[in-house]
Amino acid sequence: MKPRTKLIHGGISSDPHTGAVSIPIYQVSTYKQKEIGVHQGYEYSRTGNPTRHALEELIKDLEEGTRGFAFGSGMAAIHAVLTLFNTGDHIIVTDDVYGGTYRIVTTILNRLGIHTTFVDTTDLHKVAQALQPNTKAIYIETPTNPLLKVTDIKQISTWAKLQDLLVIVDNTFSTPYWQTPLALGADIVLHSATKYIGGHSDVVAGLAIVNNHTLGEELHFIQNATGGILGPQDSWLLMRGLKTLGIRMEAHEQNTKEVVAFLSGHPAVQHINYPGLTSHPQHDVAKQQARGFGGMVSFDVGHADKVADVLSKLKYFTLAESLGAVESLISVPARMTHASIPKDRREELGITEGLIRISVGIEDSEDLIEDLARALD
Repeated sequence: MKPRTKLIHGGISSDPHTGAVSIPIYQVSTYKQKEIGVHQGYEYSRTGNPTRHALEELIKDLEEGTRGFAFGSGMAAIHAVLTLFNTGDHIIVTDDVYGGTYRIVTTILNRLGIHTTFVDTTDLHKVAQALQPNTKAIYIETPTNPLLKVTDIKQISTWAKLQDLLVIVDNTFSTPYWQTPLALGADIVLHSATKYIGGHSDVVAGLAIVNNHTLGEELHFIQNATGGILGPQDSWLLMRGLKTLGIRMEAHEQNTKEVVAFLSGHPAVQHINYPGLTSHPQHDVAKQQARGFGGMVSFDVGHADKVADVLSKLKYFTLAESLGAVESLISVPARMTHASIPKDRREELGITEGLIRISVGIEDSEDLIEDLARALD
């Protein structure tokens, strides 16, 4: 089944009870049991809900995994996955990682005695140097947020298996339409489904997918025990969003190519981060492991004053947190999504005060380019 067909016909594509081609919203908390412990597959909606289950089956199929899980937010999904580890364990984490992920591992996990080392995971030698006797996993974000660095998932996964480590991949920027990390050797895939999977800025959600039944049982136990589940209404919205993911991702990418071509020739732009550029350090890796380069771009205009000037003149790019929606969004990582990272750490990574991140929407590309031209000029 081809990717665009799988988006429509994967998982549970119709209601087995009525034949409805759209899975109903089962707005229910509990279920009638015939006798104690005898039920029709569901007993309490924290443990399982038919609408959420349909979403979880669909994302499992799309990511080529064995089991999927839907959570109330991307951070809830990340927290649940990181709860698989124990006091004294060590995790290697991509250095250029989303601010929320940085915050949870440095201010929450550390309280539990789970230690982390931030490493440039695009360099396997640096990853190997960070290995400790108590290392249990490698957490990769690729492409990264906001510098769009690309880690070779297959290379890292092959090395990790020799060290008996789990490989966790945040696949938010690429989505399963462009990239399937489990097929490249990863063990767990994460998504902030708020972004491209939902696609319409109307839902907050997270997804996790595993590649074996043991991990599935462990993660389901954590999800049920801690309760960070996604509700049926939001589960339905994600399934609706997924049906158009393919055509949206293609439209995002086409617009992004045109926007990047414009930015590349503008004198106010000092540097551009986009894996689709042949000048990108990991362009060949991105081309090899993904079917597309996505709709995220970051570029540097030099200093904060220039950023403020650009933002004040935009019409179609909306200044907002988040990304991956049909409308184009713009943000300043140092002051928004990555503000929780200390300033010296941001500067060390290259997240400068002049860095702008854009999520290119599916509007007419000429309007988007004219908008950026007016602002940058």
